[in-house]
Amino acid sequence: MNCIFLVDNEIHIGDNALIAPNVQVYTAFHPTNALDRFGEPKEDGSFAFCKTQTAPVHIGKNVWIGGGAILLPGVHIGDNVVIKAGSVVTKDIPENCVACGNPCRVIRENK
Repeated sequence: MNCIFLVDNEIHIGDNALIAPNVQVYTAFHPTNALDRFGEPKEDGSFAFCKTQTAPVHIGKNVWIGGGAILLPGVHIGDNVVIKAGSVVTKDIPENCVACGNPCRVIRENK
């Protein structure tokens, strides 16, 4: 319920994955440098385009993603992982662990 899957690339979701309400999964992002993002401005100050880049998101098997978590482009979440509610996943999370926070970090092994 109320999840957002911004699919400009692949989102792979493994078997038995649980995704709680309000989770957001993004595959699109923009360059951080303004010139790379917009190109050269026109005489009137406008620009012709806004460049968008993409990266796939991979969610492993038996993963539980808590409510309101955000998964950014290019992240890989290993098998048997719990992502706690409200976490912002900015980097890969290895298998068999519990992770949380902003940015999301491993807090313990998941036995």
